[in-house]
This record gives sequence, structure tokens and C-alpha cells, in this order.
Amino acid sequence: MNELIGYFFALLIGLVLGMIGGGGSILTVPVLVYLLGINPVTATAYSLFIVGTTSAFGTFLNIKNKLVDIKIGLRFAIPSLIAIYLTRKFLVPLLPENLLKIGDLIITKNFFLMALFAIVMLLASFSMISEKKIKSPKIDSNSAWIFVQLFLVGIIIGFVGAGGGFLFIPVLVLIAKLPIKKAVGTSIFIIAINSLIGFTGDIGNFSPDWSFLLLFTFISILGIFVGIYINKYINEKNLKKGFGWFVLVMSLLILAKEIFF
Repeated sequence: MNELIGYFFALLIGLVLGMIGGGGSILTVPVLVYLLGINPVTATAYSLFIVGTTSAFGTFLNIKNKLVDIKIGLRFAIPSLIAIYLTRKFLVPLLPENLLKIGDLIITKNFFLMALFAIVMLLASFSMISEKKIKSPKIDSNSAWIFVQLFLVGIIIGFVGAGGGFLFIPVLVLIAKLPIKKAVGTSIFIIAINSLIGFTGDIGNFSPDWSFLLLFTFISILGIFVGIYINKYINEKNLKKGFGWFVLVMSLLILAKEIFF
């Protein structure tokens, strides 16, 4: 039963990615860990493959519809993809099983990854719920500071296994000056590059269950094609806000489970 529900969420992940250019990937790790019982370290690696492959198929369709700025996408993807690869290849495997011990309290590797993921979800939900309009900062998109920011974003993505669309879309709109529809398409392009290259950093560190992984990914791919089609007819603002509230509740539930249960 849990497996069937998991595959339903695979479809939902693709749908949300296609409709709002991010956020769907934030569901992947909780579904894999809590619903399907997969170890958090493995789940974050699976998430990168699922989200990356799904986004790659979505990107082909968006390019056809002229909704991807490839030049800007590559410029913004390169710093973060370097960080994601290094994080998955070296930092995650280096983390000890027990990170910290304070009296009887032990902070484990799995707890750290899930708690960090929940915090990222919480911040993402605020950005999706907020109706405040942020004034465009006067920052050159070629500046070293932007490179550093995107590199740090890549480290976070590498740890939690999320695509990072909710982080990239504001940057693409405010700094790259892309219209929202093109920012969504370019965000999916960046997610595809970052996630798939990040997953290559995991190769050799574990043995994936390819039959499960490919089936879950295939269902998610179906979802992103439907999501991109629906995107033409929906009120993106209301959808993003509604999904933001859902992500907020999910993040609080994850934190509660990790701390109290």
C-alpha cells in the first residue's frame, strides 16, 4: 500500500515541478524516507537522480516552447553544480554516523540530514507563501559574490538532495531579469544539470536499486509533462502559495518526528 502511495507522490512531484519550476523535489526525500523506508543518505541521492532526470525531460519540452534561457541557465548552474558534486562525492561520505554527543543526546548523520532538509523546506515555504514584492538588488550577475552565493546554495542542495528551484527562481527573476514563465523553464534546466551531476558524485558510494529508481522516475516524468501543459492555464500565484502552505506543514511534521519520535 505504501509503495502505491509513493508512486502517486512520484506523479505529484513531476506535476509540481512542471507547474511552478520548483518545490516538487522538496517532496521526494520525505516520501522516500518516511513512506518507503529508505535510508536518508540513500534517499537524498535517489532524489537527485529522480528530480534531475524528470527535469531533463521537462527541459526538452520547455526549450521547444522557447521558455529556457540556456546561456543564463549555464551561468547560474556552474557554481552550484561544482558545489553539489563535491558535497555528494566527499562531504556526505565523510560525515560520521554520530556527529555530536551532548550528554545522553546523540546527533546522528541521519538526524542532521533530515533536520537540515526540514529547515530548507521551512524557508522555501516562506518564500512561496509571502506576497511581498522584493525590489531588484543592484548586483551584477557576473560578480564574484553571486558565484559564492550560488556555490553555497549548491552545498545545501548537495546535502538535502532537493533541486533548489525555489532558490533559483527568485535569483533568475530579480538578478537575471527573466520573466516569470522563462524563469520557471530556466530553473528546471538548472535543476536538471545540478541534480544529475550531483548524483554522479554518489556513484561508487552506494549501490542503487535501479528497478525501483527507474520506475519512480518514469512516473515523475509523466507528471512533469502534464504539469508543463497545465501551467498554461493555471493561476501560478495561487498555486505557489497553496503549495507553500503544504510545504510549511510538511517541514514542521518532519522536525517534530525527528525531535520527538
